[in-house]
Amino acid sequence: AEMAPETTLKTGSQKGASEISDACKPLKKRSRASTDVEMASSQYRDTSDSDSRGLNDPQGLFGKSLDSPAAADADASDTQSVDSGLSRQDSGTGQRDTVCQICEVYGEGLVLCEGDCNRQFHLECLGLSSPPEGRFTCNECRNGNHPCFGCKSADPEVTRCSMPGCGCFYHDDCVRKLPGTTSGSGGGFCCPQHSCSTCCLERDVQRASKGRLIRCIRCPLAYHPSDSCLAAGSVILTHHIMICSNHGSTKKNGLLSSPVNVGWCFLCARATKKNVGKGGKLLCCDSCPASFHPECLEMEMPEGSWSCSDCRAGKKPHYKQIVWVKLGNYRWWPAEICNPRLVPSNIQSLRHDIGDFPVFFFGSHDYYWINQGRVFPYVENGKNFVTGQININKTFKKALEEAARRFQELKAQRESREALEQERNSCKPPPYKIIKSNKPVGNVQMHVADLSEIPRCNCKPTDEHPCSLDSQCLNRMLQYECHPQVCPAGDRCENQCFSKRLYAETEVIKTEGRGWGLKTNQALRKGDFVTEYVGEVIDSEECQQRIKRAHENHVTNFYMLTLTKDRVIDAGPKGNSSRFMNHSCSPNCETQKWTVNGDVRIGLFALCDIEAGTELTFNYNLHCVGNRRKSCHCGSDNCSGFLGVQPTSTRVVMEKEERSKNAKLKPKKRKLRPEGKHTHEYFCFHCGEGGELVMCDRKDCPKAYHLLCLNLTKPPYGRWECPWHDCSICGASASSLCDFCPRSFCRDHEAGALTASSLDDRLCCSNHNPLSPLGSVSTQPRLFDRSPVRVKEESEAGRPAKE
Repeated sequence: AEMAPETTLKTGSQKGASEISDACKPLKKRSRASTDVEMASSQYRDTSDSDSRGLNDPQGLFGKSLDSPAAADADASDTQSVDSGLSRQDSGTGQRDTVCQICEVYGEGLVLCEGDCNRQFHLECLGLSSPPEGRFTCNECRNGNHPCFGCKSADPEVTRCSMPGCGCFYHDDCVRKLPGTTSGSGGGFCCPQHSCSTCCLERDVQRASKGRLIRCIRCPLAYHPSDSCLAAGSVILTHHIMICSNHGSTKKNGLLSSPVNVGWCFLCARATKKNVGKGGKLLCCDSCPASFHPECLEMEMPEGSWSCSDCRAGKKPHYKQIVWVKLGNYRWWPAEICNPRLVPSNIQSLRHDIGDFPVFFFGSHDYYWINQGRVFPYVENGKNFVTGQININKTFKKALEEAARRFQELKAQRESREALEQERNSCKPPPYKIIKSNKPVGNVQMHVADLSEIPRCNCKPTDEHPCSLDSQCLNRMLQYECHPQVCPAGDRCENQCFSKRLYAETEVIKTEGRGWGLKTNQALRKGDFVTEYVGEVIDSEECQQRIKRAHENHVTNFYMLTLTKDRVIDAGPKGNSSRFMNHSCSPNCETQKWTVNGDVRIGLFALCDIEAGTELTFNYNLHCVGNRRKSCHCGSDNCSGFLGVQPTSTRVVMEKEERSKNAKLKPKKRKLRPEGKHTHEYFCFHCGEGGELVMCDRKDCPKAYHLLCLNLTKPPYGRWECPWHDCSICGASASSLCDFCPRSFCRDHEAGALTASSLDDRLCCSNHNPLSPLGSVSTQPRLFDRSPVRVKEESEAGRPAKE
């Protein structure tokens, strides 16, 4: 069965191959090498929330009864709230849906288990005729033997998700492998059913846990209900429960279902000239039409089943996405995936299974139910896909034109929607909880001194401004805040800025190229107290956990300041306006540690006279915990280019002072000490450009690289050595190095690999011209581009933190 043509509306089942529209009839001499098109191997996901093609179809719309929760949910599926206040709301106990966990059918009057699982059941499914008296618990809760929601095996060694109201249990090893798992605040974990799987794959971590989520009743998957996130083919049961597309039947018409794989390599056929990908041994994905040459993937032909990287990651087709569709023996045809509620009612009544979704064929304007195994994404300029085919009829040409127009239309809508969302987000800073004083987390202790322990200053109560900035207050000089019951001036004391929160009038502003910032609305004198740096006070262990968690979720903004040797202030989740102050190599403020009522607190003070309307900045003195260097964008004349690196003028002054100090020493007492600091180059050794670099940890190796040049998406943990020290051919320890690129060779492969160049006889590889090694590089591909990155595991974290 293939397709129901648009001219026939009364059919109740899909027609046979002999009754398909003429637009999809096969070509007698179709070329198998019709793949001269540049297509990306990753799937295209459209984020447009515009109406589907089926909405304007004159045949009518498919509708559901408004009494069904799924129908009400469908009316709101095109919109998605990103309000942070709703991010966790749907996970509470007040949002339970009345779906039986046994028969998976919506109903009223279900029996709620009052144990740990929080599941609901029909009385008939439990074998009961009347509601049980008293507190009801299911067999699993009574026995304490819950199955793992990931692997489905029953085991007492399972742990419940820490999210309130979630009754899912997992093995620790199972849940840590699932994408979307996050660490809970109390040391547990938050399972993937509380973050959108699509947003996690797109690395949109901030959006993944916001808004309403719809969760699969059978597996740990959840999506936002919008067409851009929800996997096509999922069956909606209620507002918050679905059966995702992964649970389709394994049989179609009594036969095992399998994908229709393409006859060309998705990599080389899309990037080279015609017929390059034709023939040869292809490695076919078992879940989608993708095929690859094993040599293109740099792997051997595996035994048994195999899935491509997109399918292993969990990428799915989405509604309002343009795809190529394969029906029977007919050509690949461009179509658009439609939301089932927007297709004609007679199409909706055709037989289909979980995981099937309707597609609208361009050119012929037919509909058909299809699954993931017969579609792959359409890309821009996709009409080159049919270059070289013969006898292409008018309908197919029309389909290519309509698909190209629709693709551009959806692309424009997506870009417009993203621009509006970005503009909306740029109108206010990211959400955080405002607090007035430091809040301890976990076992962190806040010290409170006895009145007898607080020092007493020598100021007099008759002074005009006792304990002020211009006074000789001993406590102020030692950075102690006076206590009103101890200071002789009492309430007239002007050294109580922390306790009384005498902050300067400031305002959060949007800066150019540096995100959000903080400016002063009043003039400040040198030494004036600006504000206190307030946040959560955490210990070193919790600090490392938060840095690791941020590293896993691709979070790059940190708000941590070292308070004492074992305590850190983190103003990320909670804090005040001081968290918005940016770094500058030439700052107008500085941090000072003051003792207030026996405990240490951090204040920000003016370094110079500051006019009203000026942005407030301070030097982060960033301490890099790993091997990643953060670029500085302060724009100062003495900018060092990177956070944590001393400004230019500071280094010059220190060098002059060091030379002057050494000149006064007698030669016999002068001690030569080796340079202790490991310096690195400021430009990528691969492409020669600056920016955010990963530095080699090998001793005396100054090389640094872009993550993209290393084929990495995130910086490596712990100690890392660059590929320059490994043979570019076999990966063994290198003995000969090219001085102009990261290529190197071991003793077995160094013969004839390097040549002395005209530049001081420095060695160069075959990628360079010995007469001009710094000139243009030859077009021969570098083996470095595909060499694996060797990482030595250590306990170091790979993220920066402020100090």
